[in-house]
Amino acid sequence: MFITIAVIAYNEENTIKNILDDISRQDYDHNLMEVVLVDSASTDGTKAVMQKFADENKMGARQIVVLDNPKKTLPCGWNVLLDNYTGEAVIRVDAHAHIPVDFVSKNVKVLEEGEMVVGGVRPNIVDEETPWKDTLLLAESSMFGSSIAPYRNGGNGTGEKIYMKSLFHAAYRREVFDKIGHYNEALARTEDNEIHYRMRKAGFKLRFCPDIISYQHTRSSLPKMLKQKYANGYWIGKTSKVCPGCLSIYHFVPWAFVMAIIVTTVASVSCKLLAVKSLFSRIVYGLTGLMWGAYCLLAVVMSIVAVIGAKKERNKTCFALPFLFFLLHISYGIGTVCGLAAKKPAKETRNI
Repeated sequence: MFITIAVIAYNEENTIKNILDDISRQDYDHNLMEVVLVDSASTDGTKAVMQKFADENKMGARQIVVLDNPKKTLPCGWNVLLDNYTGEAVIRVDAHAHIPVDFVSKNVKVLEEGEMVVGGVRPNIVDEETPWKDTLLLAESSMFGSSIAPYRNGGNGTGEKIYMKSLFHAAYRREVFDKIGHYNEALARTEDNEIHYRMRKAGFKLRFCPDIISYQHTRSSLPKMLKQKYANGYWIGKTSKVCPGCLSIYHFVPWAFVMAIIVTTVASVSCKLLAVKSLFSRIVYGLTGLMWGAYCLLAVVMSIVAVIGAKKERNKTCFALPFLFFLLHISYGIGTVCGLAAKKPAKETRNI
């Protein structure tokens, strides 16, 4: 099978070489591989690194192509790719990813079994081993701190064929996009949710294979991680106005938590300021205390679970995990609130 492996990047001059090296080391026949690199109007040397990789073509790929994405966002970049790739199937790989040498060959094996879409496990890793970054990794890897997506935890462990609602670093046969069209360019962060929803609606199954592994580098600092969570929540809020069917109730749990904080806290403060002494005020105080008590207990329990399950990440900064969970949830929840309040994005943009 002739495979296209694609990377879309923006200002990744310092990191893009790592994933390009991984692509070069793949054990799949390089003459059956096409590499398509899309630069999203980077202001650093990202495109120059891509172009050098293409010009040298030391891996002996059938061809390496560098394309431009002037609109910058990921869905626009993937649409540039879809307009230009020539493979029988395309494998999406993030610029912050790390892929083992057998990543392409394992994907191809499953595609050749008859599957149309396939993906595997995608755990998080850090770019540098320090106590604080290891603790950030624990927070990001935990179901409580990030998500319950099966590609994060390896599926059901039964060894049976598993089909999911969404995948990460997935491989797609050309026929899939020929049928459903392009990405919705109005969705800057939730393009995967929406397009996988359309794939399922069109009758395609998304095969999950736990023996296919790729890795994603977690954000290297707390501010960057909080910014990412806010943006994720923001686009969940906006996407709910366009394609609610591509989201699940779990996407809105942090939003519900933030709203509960706002409502109960405002109500409690109002009762205090107005010196309200009634059954209503007692109920308000009780609900506020119950909510905060339950959350704090859950945050501590999940922190302990994360530390117990950790191998080499345990260190003294792990005591900050409950506070990290709180900050991540608040950032995501506030983002969702803002996304719900924001202008509704376009429903159909480059879908056909």
